This record gives sequence, structure tokens and C-alpha cells, in this order.
Amino acid sequence: MYKLIYSPQAQKDAKKIATSNLKPKVEDLLEIIKRNPYSFPPSFEFLSVKLTGFISRKLNKQYCLVYDVIEDEKSCKSFKNVDTL
Repeated sequence: MYKLIYSPQAQKDAKKIATSNLKPKVEDLLEIIKRNPYSFPPSFEFLSVKLTGFISRKLNKQYCLVYDVIEDEKSCKSFKNVDTL
């Protein structure tokens, strides 16, 4: 089981998500990430360039959840919820 850590930006995004129709989808994804951040399905992709090492999972056509896996600590840091990259 991985520990979830939320960046300040992710905490701000969480307030917006709490009032949106994406809340159930985000909660489901966070549970999956807690158990195994590399589990498939749902699909994910490793990012490159500015966000090398981060993983992205789509919430819908417009938004995705971006996080980093810290294996030494068995934790995942939620970076932010962003417009599709």
C-alpha cells in the first residue's frame, strides 16, 4: 500500500474537484494508485520533457491526474490535476 501525499497545488485542485462531477472518478483513481500506482487498467502514461518521471491518468477528455511515485518511501505525490497535456 502506498501513502498519498498532496502538493499544495493538488490541495487547491481538490477543493474544485469536490464540487464537480469528477469527484467519484478522482476518488476511484486515488484508491487504485494507493494499492498499486502502476496498475492497469485504467491506462496511464509516463510523461516526458518538463514532467519526466511523472505519471498521468486521464479523468476525462479535458483533465488528467498527474503524480510521482517515490519508491523509497512507498508513497505517491499528487502533483496536480491539469488540462490534458
